[in-house]
Amino acid sequence: MSKNEPDAVRRLRIIDSHTVGEPTRVVISGGPEVLEKGAVAARDFLRDEADWMRCCLINEPRGFDAVVGAFLCDPVDEDCVSAVVFFNNGGYLPSCIHATIGVIRTLEHMGRIGIGRHRLETSAGVVTAQLSADGSVTVENMPSYRTGKNVVLDVPGYGEVSGDIAWGGNWFFLIAGQGPPVEQSGIADLIAFSMAVRRVLDSSGVRSEDGALIDHVEVFGEPREGLDADSQNFVLCPGGAYDRSPCGTGTSAKLACLAADGDLAEGKIFRQAGIVGTVFEGRYRRIDAERITPIVTGKAWITAESEIIIEPDDPFRFGIATENIFKKN
Repeated sequence: MSKNEPDAVRRLRIIDSHTVGEPTRVVISGGPEVLEKGAVAARDFLRDEADWMRCCLINEPRGFDAVVGAFLCDPVDEDCVSAVVFFNNGGYLPSCIHATIGVIRTLEHMGRIGIGRHRLETSAGVVTAQLSADGSVTVENMPSYRTGKNVVLDVPGYGEVSGDIAWGGNWFFLIAGQGPPVEQSGIADLIAFSMAVRRVLDSSGVRSEDGALIDHVEVFGEPREGLDADSQNFVLCPGGAYDRSPCGTGTSAKLACLAADGDLAEGKIFRQAGIVGTVFEGRYRRIDAERITPIVTGKAWITAESEIIIEPDDPFRFGIATENIFKKN
């Protein structure tokens, strides 16, 4: 696991929340000691020296595959209320908007912040979040943009599938109007389709402009009847879990594509529903011909304050290990 794994009983204090259905687990005390300031340094230390914390908090029996963890630490930028490292069952995430919303609500719950505008340092850059009196949080994301349009993949069992490649804080392959219907009753089919697409992305060498894995697959369809939204999506996250929220970084990537195609005017509200029917409101501010600043609004609710206990003789103290599904044939 790591040379810094606990050799005695360890207790991690956490606060859980969900952002319109997607859980966030914030570590508030008891985690590894990170000596260097900043989200990037903390991410590198946790990944390389103390990955036991992620495994313990996210994997069964203490967690489950949809949980996104957040580790609070000291920022390099002193104008930020905190730095944060995001992680899930697949590893460490550059950014996560639903978890940013959960972290802001958690910081409010702890009495560290109040209504107003707050800066949060992530390993992908600084985001700004406005906490409103009604509990909603509006996140001004980092610059987002599209790098590939109508990229065609030959997906076994499905034939040709085309999609766009875009950055919204994570890398996405965005697919519209193809594959199984985007509806909650078809989640198993959507998982199978998205996993097949992800495997082809990996095996065919389709990468981001900087060579990074495109590790999120986002499928769009018409919103179900009666749902006040412009679109409904299904998002497969790294590690094989699906997003219960509409996915904030995925919504940002979608806004970048809409802006690039001229299909959404600057400042106009776009309502993105997720697979369970909850909605994020998105809009954007244009930076230049290629990049936008996405602005995403959602709401989180605190669900628990608890203490995770790690006993050194527990055979599953670091969770039940599972094989990465994307490495299977």
